[in-house]
This record gives sequence, C-alpha cells and structure tokens, in this order.
Amino acid sequence: MRLQETIKLFFKAVKGEEMDYTKGTLKRALFLLSIPMILEMIMESLFAIVDVFFVAKVSNNAVATIGITEGLLMLVESVAIGIAMAATAMVSRRVGEKNTKEASKVAVQAVFLGVVVSLITGVLAFHYAEEILQLMGADADLVAEGKTYTRIILSMNFILMLLFVFNGIFRAAGNPAIAMRTLWLSNGLNIILDPIFIFGIGPITGMGVTGAAVATCIGRGSGVMYQLYVLFSGGSLIKVYKEYLRPHYGIMQRMGRVAAGGAGQFLISTASWIFLIKILAEFGSSVLAGYTIGLRIIIFSILPSWGLAMATATLVGQNLGAKQPDRAERTVWMASKYNALFLLIVSGIFIFFSHPIVSLFTADPAVIAEATLCLVILSFGYVFFAYQMTINQAFNGAGDTYTPTVISFVVMWLIQIPVAYLLALKLGYGSKGVYLTIVLCNALASMISVYLFRRGTWKTMVV
Repeated sequence: MRLQETIKLFFKAVKGEEMDYTKGTLKRALFLLSIPMILEMIMESLFAIVDVFFVAKVSNNAVATIGITEGLLMLVESVAIGIAMAATAMVSRRVGEKNTKEASKVAVQAVFLGVVVSLITGVLAFHYAEEILQLMGADADLVAEGKTYTRIILSMNFILMLLFVFNGIFRAAGNPAIAMRTLWLSNGLNIILDPIFIFGIGPITGMGVTGAAVATCIGRGSGVMYQLYVLFSGGSLIKVYKEYLRPHYGIMQRMGRVAAGGAGQFLISTASWIFLIKILAEFGSSVLAGYTIGLRIIIFSILPSWGLAMATATLVGQNLGAKQPDRAERTVWMASKYNALFLLIVSGIFIFFSHPIVSLFTADPAVIAEATLCLVILSFGYVFFAYQMTINQAFNGAGDTYTPTVISFVVMWLIQIPVAYLLALKLGYGSKGVYLTIVLCNALASMISVYLFRRGTWKTMVV
C-alpha cells in the first residue's frame, strides 16, 4: 500500500466502523482489523509496565506479590478468555453468515456465562486470599504485605471477566475500535491513579501495593461502564433487546463446549506458569522479582502481536461463515509472517539492550541481573512464538479450541514442567534452566501447530 493510502486506512481503522471483511483484499482487511487491536494491546502492555514500575518503588515483596497474584488471576483470566474466545468464534461466524440477530443472542449468553463463573470464583478468593499466597510459597512478610492486594484483585475478577467478554464480542462483530477505546480508557485511568493510590497525594494516604489493586479496579470498572453504554445505546452491530435478557440453554451449551477448550488451553498454560513460579521461588524473592519484571517487559513487547493474532481469529471466523475457507487460510499465513518479522526485531533489541531497559524499573543489582537473564534467553524463542500464537488463534477463531488445548497439555505439562524442574533444581542450572526450557517448548509447540494447521481439519468445524 502507498504511504498516503496507508495513513488514510490507519485513521479509518482507529475511527472504527463495522464492515464486511469477507470481501476485498486480505491485506486491507487484516490492516483494518489489526490496527485497533494492536493499539489496544499496546495500551494493555503499557499498563503492565507502568504498574510494575510504580510497585517496584515499594519493595521486592510488593513486586513478588503481583507476580504470584497474577499467576493465580490468570486462572480466572483463562476462563474469561475461553468464554470470550467462544463468543468470538460464534459471533464472527454468525456475522459472516449475515445473521446479526443470532450474533446478538450469542453475545448476551456469553455475558451471562461470564458473570456466573466470576462471582463464584470471586467469593472463594475473598475468603482464602492469605491461604492462596501461602500455598504459592510466599513467606510471612510477603503475605502480610500483599494479602489485601490479592484479596481485592481476585474477588473483583468479575470486572476483568466482563472486560474480556465484551471486547471479544466487539472484535467478532468487526469493530475492534470499540475494544481499543475501552482499554485506552480503563488502562489510561489506571496509569493516572496508580501513583496516587500507591504513594498518596494530598488527603489521599498511600496504600502501597494495595493502592495498585484499587487503581486497577477503578480503571477497568470504568471500561466496563463504557462497554455497557455502547451496547445499550446502539453503537454496535450487536444489539441488546429485552427478549434476549434471559438464559438460552441451547446457545450456552454450544458456547460452553467451545469455551471449555479455550479455557482449557489457558488453564493448562497458566497452571504450568504457576509451577514455574514455584520453582523460581526456591531461589529467593530477588529471582522472583526479576522474573516478574522481565515477564512484564515481555508482555509489553508481545501484546501488539496478540492484537494481530486476534484480528486473524475474527477474519477466520467471518470467512468460514461466508464459506471461504481458502481465504481464511491465506489470512493466517500472512499474519504469521508479519508477526514473525515484528518479533524478530524485538528479540534483537532485548538481546542487546536488556540491561538498560531493566534498569529503568529497579536499582537492585540482583533483580537487574535476573530480569536481564530472563529477557535475553526468552528472546530466542520469539520467532517460534509468533507462529504459535497466530495459528492457535486461527484454530480458536474457527471454533476448534481443542487442538491448541491438546498441544498446550502435551508441551507444557508433559514436557515443560518436568524438564524445567530437572534443569533448575536437579541439574543445578537454577533459573536459567527454567528460561531455557520455555524457549525449547515454544519451538516445539510452534512446529506442532504448523503441522496440524496444514492438515486443514479446522475448516470443517461447526459452531
């Protein structure tokens, strides 16, 4: 595309308008869908970086608290992502079929499902916050400092659930700009409120790491309010009518099957991550804090790639609904190539400049050394991860959530956990053994994903 046309399309993508992505050139469709998602993910990644930047000024225990809590929150996120994934697959398929009424019904059922699950987990988390931290290997000082943060974040998880599900619906409908504006609002507020509630200002007393939880809930809660406004004001292809506001068990049953696979793949990866955290906790809070900072920086770099991958999922769903499986497949290979080129550049930056980047977040030499080690080693797996994330999202967009689940189970549980344990604790490689295992498993998962995608069974999925 020429520069002038590219700029014009960029502003059109940011402005947002629902359109038929089953027609026209693939590059144009991918560009229009992915730009808002990439911008959305940039803000999400900026939130992750800023959050740990401020909390690192409190203590290493505060950073470690966030690391442990987020490992557990990812269990809840796994369910939210699974439901959002099911909503994306089913709504995008109905949109591709030009059946917008059925798409709206599916969207409402996704919200019902998400609220029920999040309320149950929230009540449990509120009562067992201290026990959860202790179970994860936190010492008494860390529990005392971080228990309120953990209780607030986990018990208010319904906010995160709604944020994920609504955004999945908007993306599937072909208007990711709404999801983009939601995260810019919610995370922008969080960035502003973080230093206020963590350190205090004027009459507001600083709350330390607990203040980060308060800022997060206010910011994300504001984003949910905006999403509700868009839905009920008619600002989206998805409409909410009175007759839709009741459980529809047939739709929920179908959605549950797709969501189970989607949640399963993230539950598997999250549980694996929790095991890795427990292994790293054996080496002290400095290692855990370094890993947490390194991981936040990694999230900052790969979330834009997730935006491109999610755009791919929407295009796959809509084109399968329009009976154009070959167009869907071409989209996936194109997006995978762009993702690999982007992450190759990022990996080069981290390999050569990880130390000064990490030094922006902490002055502790031990933490800097650990975060630098984490970044450098994991960067070597970036190119593999580009293909893995894009192809897995393509499976999910087609409604085939079970193939990525099986891949995750085999690679992360049967291989990654035991190998990381062996290298780190038995063979004496320490945290380096964990990071090397992650890279090797990313490469293996990528190769398996490519092989299974080429078989083409995902084109026959019915959702």
